[in-house]
Amino acid sequence: MYEDLSLYIDGHFLKGGGRVEQDVLNPATGEVIGKLPHATREDLDLALASAQRAFESWRRSSPLERSKVLRRVGELARERAKQIGQNITLDEGKPLAEAVGEVLFCAEHAEWHAEEARRIYGRVIPPRSDGVRQLVLREPIGVCAAFSPWNFPFNQAIRKIAAAVGSGCTIVLKGPEDAPSAVVAIARLFHDAGLPPGCLNVVWGIPAEVSQYLIHSPIVRKISFTGSVAVGKQLAALAGSLMKRCTMELGGHAPAIVFEDADVERAADMLAPYKFRNAGQVCISPTRFYVHERAYDRFVARFLDKVKEIKVGSGLAPETKMGPLAHQRRVPAVAGFVEDADRRGAKVLAGGGPIDGPGNFFPPTVLADLPDDSRLMTEEPFGPLAGMVRFRTFEEVLKRANSLPFGLAAYAFTTSARNATAVSNGLEAGMVAINHLAMALAETPFGGVKESGYGSEGGAETFDGYLVTKFVTQL
Repeated sequence: MYEDLSLYIDGHFLKGGGRVEQDVLNPATGEVIGKLPHATREDLDLALASAQRAFESWRRSSPLERSKVLRRVGELARERAKQIGQNITLDEGKPLAEAVGEVLFCAEHAEWHAEEARRIYGRVIPPRSDGVRQLVLREPIGVCAAFSPWNFPFNQAIRKIAAAVGSGCTIVLKGPEDAPSAVVAIARLFHDAGLPPGCLNVVWGIPAEVSQYLIHSPIVRKISFTGSVAVGKQLAALAGSLMKRCTMELGGHAPAIVFEDADVERAADMLAPYKFRNAGQVCISPTRFYVHERAYDRFVARFLDKVKEIKVGSGLAPETKMGPLAHQRRVPAVAGFVEDADRRGAKVLAGGGPIDGPGNFFPPTVLADLPDDSRLMTEEPFGPLAGMVRFRTFEEVLKRANSLPFGLAAYAFTTSARNATAVSNGLEAGMVAINHLAMALAETPFGGVKESGYGSEGGAETFDGYLVTKFVTQL
């Protein structure tokens, strides 16, 4: 049974009352599966006021209390993972195993923050004069406004909530209206875990209107956004004009470099399913495949063999390995990349066009011999597209990999320690994976450079954006 959608404000789940409602669609069928209430202006004001009121007490709460709540959230997430995951499949489209896995994986985020919240330390600085005491304190910044995306609706929302709550802040979160069930489920987790009213508030509405209203509010002291570069720039500019701190996790266009000395078959076996995870709708998805000319034919042949094993269909079908695109508008958008590549003389090695029938289905598509100025090699496709190109020298591939304004994730495969060190030093990305793919763990920082944003979520850095530094000197 699909999630009972609502707002969550000051500890209450709210719906009806004449509020505007938005249809929520199943991307595999196009059917309406739920009605999502939009927040009124009064709802937004109530969310902000309750967050401010709750902050006055929550900021002084014991780290042990915060840790207890977060740990209980992790326990409840594991208990409810199957149902939450099924609802994610219904409104976002990813295969059920991926959706359930997302929830289970994110239980670790709650648990990690539960532990790190107990280790927010200040320090004592030795004085220059006798009798002086110098302290550095780390204090919660205040009420936070957060905006999370639809592609990993549980993952991206709980990272922001756990960091805010664990640091002693309170938060107003606007989740993704197209895939809202996960965020409502998170609100229920925190509610049932005993988080005091007002510490977490969930609102919905027209994204531009809600974000403008929340960021302009003098109550809000910090903004966290995950989404596109274009929208991120707008929100960062608005926040900057108001001197409000931001964490921005924006788009990527990750290069995957396969050197001549790599274990080519192993690289293809790892990269192919990873590329088409969540139908390629992943900000850290490898999209530009640079393969050494001597390894190119072997890699592409193996990659195509793995692509043939990917069954496309409804995420609820047990044999499905890739579901639909999350939105109908993404189908022509993805097709546009293929059309551009075709005009520029590229070869379609697999897929290439939308799948006929109901739902937003587009097959895994592999393109070869792409010019560097083609759309697929310069714009984030955010879909099931992989571009294959050859390279000859280390210097050449590093220059091509770093040529774009994106800098979120990058991948490289090599058996040479020299290459591994040089490429990890030379790649302009916030996260670099060599010979494997794990880079979104609870204990590791997640974030980019250049136009892919600034600030990190996860790891020991997770609370940095939610804390202010206060220096106290006393004689």
